[in-house]
Amino acid sequence: MRVAIVENTRITHHGQVGVALHEAAALIDVYKPWSGQPLPATVDADALVVFGGEQAAVDDHTHPYLPDLARLMADFTALDRPVLGICLGSQLLARAYGGENHLGIAPEFGWVDVSLTDAGRADPVLSQVPETFPIFQWHSDTFTLPEGAVHLAHSPMARHQAFRLGRATYGTQFHFEASRSVVRDWSNTFPETIQRMLPDWPERHAELAATRGAAADAHGLALARAWVGLI
Repeated sequence: MRVAIVENTRITHHGQVGVALHEAAALIDVYKPWSGQPLPATVDADALVVFGGEQAAVDDHTHPYLPDLARLMADFTALDRPVLGICLGSQLLARAYGGENHLGIAPEFGWVDVSLTDAGRADPVLSQVPETFPIFQWHSDTFTLPEGAVHLAHSPMARHQAFRLGRATYGTQFHFEASRSVVRDWSNTFPETIQRMLPDWPERHAELAATRGAAADAHGLALARAWVGLI
């Protein structure tokens, strides 16, 4: 299989998604439109992954490729080719189908409990994790569900944590790709930004990683493997 990955920021970790793709011997094409690299109008791949970034999903003035990326996600979905949008990717997916992006109203950082809806418990991907599970979050924005989307998961701060469109197009607000190694690198690279969101993170990180982080690693890999299985 061939999978297209779109990165939206300078430091992007494929994490648990990369592990699952490697296990499946997937060929990977990486696109970095944030850097000025043109985003092709069409991509010859069996599936599409869109990772997160610090920009909002409506920041067309600073990232003019965003409307084209949203369109590309919709084009893959129309062809019944699996799409995965994580964090910013989920917000762009919602935008592509008429959802509204709401900025700065739902800040979450760290390993947060997310709960499945009834539809999530029956979903081929989300059913691979417990009804309530810890998973990593780093965002301030949220979105409304587009028409026709299946609501799969929620948290107290952000109601729309995961949704599905069609057979195999998924948006997750949470970073299930973010293993403890990924989180450690983010913590070392962006200490000031993180402390603004969670001031006591440096003191609590190690303890949380050993407990909630360990569980989240297993849940993230289970989700990644289940989605890759749909390709």
